[in-house]
Amino acid sequence: MAVNSAGINFTKSPGKGSFRVQISSLTPGEHIRIHVPQPLDRADGSFLMRYRLYGSASKGLKVEVFYKDQPVGQSPYVLQGPVYHEYCDCPEANPPTWLGNMACPTEEPQILKDFSNFPSIDLQRLLKEVPRRFAQRGGLIHYTVLNNQVYRRALGKYTDFKMFSDEMLLSLARKVRLPDVEFYINVGDWPMETRKVNDTPGPLPIISWCGSADTRDIILPTYDITHSTLETMRGVSNDLLSVQGNTGPLWVNKTEQAFFRGRDSREERLRLVTLSRENPDLLDAGITGYFFFREKEKELGKAPLTGFFNFFKYKYQVNVDGTVAAYRFPYLMLGDSLVLKQASPYYEHFYIHLQPGKHYVPVQRSLVDLIDKIKWAKKNDAEAQAIAREGQILARQLLQPSRLYCYYYTVLQMYAGRQTSQPTVHQGMDLVPQPSDNTAHCKCERETQGDGPASGKDEL
Repeated sequence: MAVNSAGINFTKSPGKGSFRVQISSLTPGEHIRIHVPQPLDRADGSFLMRYRLYGSASKGLKVEVFYKDQPVGQSPYVLQGPVYHEYCDCPEANPPTWLGNMACPTEEPQILKDFSNFPSIDLQRLLKEVPRRFAQRGGLIHYTVLNNQVYRRALGKYTDFKMFSDEMLLSLARKVRLPDVEFYINVGDWPMETRKVNDTPGPLPIISWCGSADTRDIILPTYDITHSTLETMRGVSNDLLSVQGNTGPLWVNKTEQAFFRGRDSREERLRLVTLSRENPDLLDAGITGYFFFREKEKELGKAPLTGFFNFFKYKYQVNVDGTVAAYRFPYLMLGDSLVLKQASPYYEHFYIHLQPGKHYVPVQRSLVDLIDKIKWAKKNDAEAQAIAREGQILARQLLQPSRLYCYYYTVLQMYAGRQTSQPTVHQGMDLVPQPSDNTAHCKCERETQGDGPASGKDEL
């Protein structure tokens, strides 16, 4: 957060390129390649400083912050080490230490709610029932984590998205020693378990990226925000951090229309185009690709693709479900436009924290009240801006990269604690190897704890 000479926080940007950050190793002579892009200006006086290491810093990092080439605040700041690069396989052997260092929440209400359906988890029952009930319904991956090694086998036809669950589990295992745990992840769109708690037999603890009012799946952060977090400043351009520095014009300068672009993955999205034609001064909506309703393309037309950051030129953003929850929603919440969210039976891991009318404006599932809600927002500009700001502040807190890692670990920890037998590496399971990074030095300097198999790593 930028402050003036009197110590008062800025409430808007002090200007493009105001600050520069330089990061280097604390160890003299230790040369590490560190990618440090320009700080992200969030236009409210706060900035995000990002970096990616291509080597490990044995003693830590020195972070220098400059304003017009002059150090600011208490710069330089010290990040005590060792600090490891992403692909350095050096997990913290003591999970409570890692949880404390990450400032993980003591409770996650969605996790508690999901596991309330599963006071105990019988792995032998899962082994018999899960393949029979779910293997033909899409993509299901059977994982076992044993001695911090990840094993898996694929069940079903559509399992390519296992690459997303693989990469997060491997990344987490490089940072903290995981509990021994055996579970099933649904890598398809729709949540799976429809049995109710009082049914006989009862529900099975399937892990999914999306939940619904009619299912009992255990929810993890979606593959989309997980992958974008892991690939920040590397393989993706739209991620949970970069969007915060690309929120378009200030509120007063945004176009006073609601905006939508997306595929035809739900009929209400087609309805948006009709509403847009009837109310062009209030709503700019278009379908960018047809798959489910190809016969409608001639009637409704096809809109050109719009870069996501350009969405925020508009004051209001319409969020309508796709096949399940629209995975753009967290990115929209991190912008500084007002989100008008369609009522939905589907939810992601963080929705439980959000309050309609406080963090976003709710819209009926049929969209029958959408135009009236846009008119309300235009008439009540200050209140609309306040709701947008409340939603943005909460989203920044809930969607920090560290919070996603905490969430994944807590799910695995709670699942492991409810298992009634020991996890097993089953026939047909393959070891998912950690990626190698021969170009970056990785020397683990954590203290030895635990009793895993010897591998030349101090943490084991």
